[in-house]
Amino acid sequence: MNKIEGQVVIVTGATSGIGKETAIQLADNGAKVILAARRTERLKEIKEIIEKSYGIVEFVQTDVTNQEQVQALAEFAVNKFGRIDVWINNAGVMQLSFIDKLKVSEWERMIDVNVKGVLYGIASAIPEMKKQKNGHIINISSVAGMRVGLTQSIYSGTKFAIRAITEGLRQELSPKLNIKTTLISPGSVNTELREHITDLDAVNLLQKREMEFRLTPENIASAIIYAIKQPKHVSVNEIVIRPIDQRT
Repeated sequence: MNKIEGQVVIVTGATSGIGKETAIQLADNGAKVILAARRTERLKEIKEIIEKSYGIVEFVQTDVTNQEQVQALAEFAVNKFGRIDVWINNAGVMQLSFIDKLKVSEWERMIDVNVKGVLYGIASAIPEMKKQKNGHIINISSVAGMRVGLTQSIYSGTKFAIRAITEGLRQELSPKLNIKTTLISPGSVNTELREHITDLDAVNLLQKREMEFRLTPENIASAIIYAIKQPKHVSVNEIVIRPIDQRT
């Protein structure tokens, strides 16, 4: 039996990379997918891709740094499909820089998207999942949430925060409310994230560390699908996935 078929799944940051591929794989597995992101035209394009394969998909233009918009996303899902089974907090930015460059506006952007955006998603998902007495919250973190490297201080700080928040959710929600939590921590993935970096010294450092093979969004999407497919009594709390030649 396909344990994803018929589930209502919200994916934030759904217009590229991990979010886009996860949405496609979920729809292929029979989920009712709701795409959420800021870029409306891209949302329309991905909706068309999924519908060509007869997938069930809707989208809501959403800025995850706006709590009202995230709450409206949850309300749309309930009004359209009657429930929220899985909420995937995937939206994120990675603006690496050396701290002494003092890119304060970029620090604030990462905190707003990577931390507050996840918290707004959690706050919007929990009330409906409590009513249902089940659900699954999946937060996309990074190996940078396990170890701090040069230029990663603020980005790592946001991902360490998500690790702590997800573990707190596991302890508080899983035993009494039957709400699963999963933290996905990818290593180097071939996505748009690097395009947000404005510190050229940070870019040069990344290039020096470049490895032969990076992960693809499909690799991470497959890990997410694995976590969702587990039986009701099984909660996959954390998955760390790296390219084979990534040391840290």
